[in-house]
Amino acid sequence: MASLTSNNKVQLAATAVVSAAVAAGAILSYQRLQKDERLSRLKQSIPNPGDNEPGVQKLTRVGPLPKPDKEDEHNQLLAQRAQNGDFDDELILEQLARNRVFLSDAGLSALRNSFVIVVGCGGVGSHACAALSRSGVSKIRLIDFDQVTLSSLNRHAVATLADVGLPKVQCLQRRLCAITPWTKFDLRLQKFDGSVAGDLLGDWEGGQRPDFVIDAIDNIESKVELLKYCHDHGLPVISAMGAGTKSDPTRVMVGDIGASFEDGLSRATRRKLKLLGVTSGIPVVYSTEKMGEGKAALLPLPEEEFKKGDVGDLGALPDFRVRILPVLGTMPAVFGYVAANHVILKITGYPMDYQPAKARDKMYEAILAYVQASEEKVVRMIEGGRTDVCVGLKVPITPGDIAFLVEEAFRGRSAVTGVPTKLMLIRWRKPTTTTLVRIGEGKDEQKSSNLRLRDMVCMTKEEAVRHQKEVLLGDKTLEELYSQEVIELVERQQKEAEAYERHRP
Repeated sequence: MASLTSNNKVQLAATAVVSAAVAAGAILSYQRLQKDERLSRLKQSIPNPGDNEPGVQKLTRVGPLPKPDKEDEHNQLLAQRAQNGDFDDELILEQLARNRVFLSDAGLSALRNSFVIVVGCGGVGSHACAALSRSGVSKIRLIDFDQVTLSSLNRHAVATLADVGLPKVQCLQRRLCAITPWTKFDLRLQKFDGSVAGDLLGDWEGGQRPDFVIDAIDNIESKVELLKYCHDHGLPVISAMGAGTKSDPTRVMVGDIGASFEDGLSRATRRKLKLLGVTSGIPVVYSTEKMGEGKAALLPLPEEEFKKGDVGDLGALPDFRVRILPVLGTMPAVFGYVAANHVILKITGYPMDYQPAKARDKMYEAILAYVQASEEKVVRMIEGGRTDVCVGLKVPITPGDIAFLVEEAFRGRSAVTGVPTKLMLIRWRKPTTTTLVRIGEGKDEQKSSNLRLRDMVCMTKEEAVRHQKEVLLGDKTLEELYSQEVIELVERQQKEAEAYERHRP
């Protein structure tokens, strides 16, 4: 009897679960249908100038799209004529007159003969593409698999309500051909990944190699594959980092991927690239703006999700994203124009003198000086207090290594207390043998420390002074001074440093 009652309860529970699932599916389907119906009514309410009989035509694999109005048809015909050479060159030069006097005849000529690829045609990429087209670039390849949505209209450079549902690459060509009809567009309605990189980043018809690539992708996996390919194949590239949650245009700057900071997308991209052996040499557009109380914020994915590899920060899915990015509409435009500006100056050979992140550079130099002084003390202790052994001693660590350890391995915080200020790096374990490495003899002798990145830990200056006194130069063990939790944390972070060190140039 008890068994029968139990079976009935199980059956009732299973029925309830199935019913709930069916109800949820019905609700979601109904909501989707309502949204599609509202969008359809909205688009139908937008009249086509001079056309009282709206029809449809299938232009791409995404299905029926609005029939082009007479203005579109006129612009497309003008673009065809212009690209076939039937457009007065003097008119083009007049339109580009301000660029011509700024960049010189030679510079403008280089720009007009250039071929640029824009990967990602959303908020950042659309503004970059519009700036390139208006500035005279004659051949632009656009790569994006996505369509214009209502929510993207707050930041897209040229999209209108009539473009909702249109592929972003086609939207850009449709609007920009009315501004610069001589610009040739190669549209690739395709998601970028490593398997198609050779084709998507290949030569223009006739064999012209890309003069520059703009990375405006917001999916980390695709972004890393693009930058890795460009790095390995010598393609000039500039990468736009995270404009989401940013609001201060005065903090947007250009710097090397190895030195950017205060940028979550940049940090995640840099970590993955370093594990692939790419540590520097890629310019990025990023913001140094700090997060603060009252500002828009994006909750980070848990570390276990990051380790899975298939989720990826900001990964785009068919109908939704892993996380919704709070984006102020002006900031993607700033990022896009900064990227386009970099490309224009590089192609034309215009002098460039970006201001470095001085405060951060000075911090890394100060930490490196502390590492040097600390190693000299360790060497003197092991060598019986002799001071001459430290003359000319060098440590095999660079400011770039310091930046990686502080920002990436230890996330800009002390491993002991989590305090983010007055940070220093220092040996973690007391050496059991000499750390001095000698090469050569006499005046040709070179002395260095055997210090490795995996040997160091990040602490505040006060913590480092105590660590040096009590562990490195004293008799205390790590277990006596630190909790097991701190010791395990340091060991995990040092493993990441070890992985990076294997690929260090």
